[in-house]
Amino acid sequence: LIKDGDESAYRQEVDQLAVWCSLNNLKLNTLKTVEMIIDFRRNPPALPPLTIMDSTVATVESFRFLGTNISQDLKWDNHIDSIVKKAQQRLYFLRQLRKFNLPQELLKQFYSAIIRSVLCSSITVWFGSATKTDIRRLQRTVKAAERIFGIPLPNLHDLYTSRVRKRAKKITLENHTQPTLSLNCCPLADATERCAPKQPDTRTVFSPKPYPT
Repeated sequence: LIKDGDESAYRQEVDQLAVWCSLNNLKLNTLKTVEMIIDFRRNPPALPPLTIMDSTVATVESFRFLGTNISQDLKWDNHIDSIVKKAQQRLYFLRQLRKFNLPQELLKQFYSAIIRSVLCSSITVWFGSATKTDIRRLQRTVKAAERIFGIPLPNLHDLYTSRVRKRAKKITLENHTQPTLSLNCCPLADATERCAPKQPDTRTVFSPKPYPT
């Protein structure tokens, strides 16, 4: 929608979203709406702020979407920092339960539900793009849990591979049984994103489809 610096089509699409919501008795919460610009050019131009219903939308460098921290440089350092910190904090409770001599089966259930669930949240999205340093940090958390248990635990790479294959198989079956399946975005998104590829004169925008009039 944005090309050669012309944002008119993009802003018109946002206006259509606001009108569509109004006609359907819905109201966009601009306080919870953010704009993230992804532009890999060395010197990206300054862009005017986006407005929705006379309210200015905040521009952010990263935002949290369904528990996953997405950064405008499309790197996962911030997200991995967050989940490693959260998982390490929860290891404390695992150690305390171990001191009370809980059965190993209960400890494993606690680890799976409280710690591994954090490490593996949306793992199919970010693990494949994580750096070796970040993967080692994640695996150290698993190793710490192994020392508490005294038994080996599945490493994150194996869990990632298993979940990717499971997801790919599910998508294949869905496409086979529903050949007209469409992966359209929900028109009511909390975040409007402007995304730019590496070409210096073209920018692409992720935005909702046209709305019925």
